[in-house]
Amino acid sequence: MGKKMMILGASALQVPAILAAKEMGYEMILVDYDENAVGFPLADVKLVVSTLDMEEVYRQALIYKPDVVITSASDGPVRTAAYVNEKLGRQPDLSFEDSLCATIKSHMRARLKERNVPIPSYYTAADFVGFRTAVEALGGYCIVKPSDNAGSRGVVLLEGEGGTQQGLKRVYEYSKANSRNGIVMVEEFMEGPEVSVESMTIDGDTTIITITDKYITPPPYFVEIAHCEPSRLGREIQERIREVALQAVKAIRLQNGPSHTEIKVTKQGPKVVEIAARLGGDFITSKLVPLSTGVDLVGASVRLAAGEKPDLEKRWEKGAAIHFIQGGKGKIRKIEAGEGIARIAGVEEVKIYKKPGDSVDGTRSSNDRLGHIITSGRTPGEAMKAGKDALSHIYVEYDETDHFGKRQEKL
Repeated sequence: MGKKMMILGASALQVPAILAAKEMGYEMILVDYDENAVGFPLADVKLVVSTLDMEEVYRQALIYKPDVVITSASDGPVRTAAYVNEKLGRQPDLSFEDSLCATIKSHMRARLKERNVPIPSYYTAADFVGFRTAVEALGGYCIVKPSDNAGSRGVVLLEGEGGTQQGLKRVYEYSKANSRNGIVMVEEFMEGPEVSVESMTIDGDTTIITITDKYITPPPYFVEIAHCEPSRLGREIQERIREVALQAVKAIRLQNGPSHTEIKVTKQGPKVVEIAARLGGDFITSKLVPLSTGVDLVGASVRLAAGEKPDLEKRWEKGAAIHFIQGGKGKIRKIEAGEGIARIAGVEEVKIYKKPGDSVDGTRSSNDRLGHIITSGRTPGEAMKAGKDALSHIYVEYDETDHFGKRQEKL
């Protein structure tokens, strides 16, 4: 009988891990709430089940008896994988208790604070009274975010609206509506460059593969619109970033597996925004890391989960970037990539997510992005320039404005 692997999630971000597991000869048991998930055609067993439903996933695991239960690039299923592995009596690479600290921001902040990892000042609010008190404690200028969600959903900079009761309630309700556990975080607003650290831990020893520069929309929403690696920050600050990332990984007690640590470089030094016990999303791990380093971090994570020792040796150091296409407001009449993109050196991939008839309302979360462009170059600067040039060839027409023209992001 062949080996079986259950992967929690069958979205586009999970497909690289699914393909890597199939190449290793695993029978694929794929779990996703979306019956039309793009990864399902690769499944040997297709389970239309929420990856957050721990008991149902465990029940299915008892039926299909997978040798390995993992997820790849999603936060919530990290908890489910840890829970199911523990229930099956397997020694987890991350315990269920520790998985809470890698996926739920209130648990995460408490653990990092306990282990003296640099983080912003923060409060948790279970109701509006607690929220208002927390906002007042931070002077009315702060970040509001759901305790349990991802993709910048429900994240807002509270500024002018903090002066009115109505404004406070509007922000609180928006963030709470995006929090699966109903808890809202109120945090110190950190200024400075943002990066993510892509790492792999084997038997408690963590190897940092690369540092990724991140570019975010202006306030009040904080949506990632570009990533570039390797980081162009100075060598000294990168070393401090590495130290903080290693502290954070140790704090959540990850024994085996990938991690993706987001860090803000403030005047007081690097501080952890969030840490995830998974591969970096937004195609950072599946596309940018191989282009910039030659390391197959997706394949390495699957092999590690299967009990093999992965190859983490860097083959080269080049530049790689991804730019996300931002939307305006209105119903899309037409969206296309111009022919000129094909003549731009370094363009690796162009994907359009939206289609004519879809309505957009700016960029409030990662779900609002219209598509992406992946580029490479000899240096990160070359990769970024190629991406910006390619953005100038993306055309979007909206019904409401009857406007047709080029949209170029300024990063």
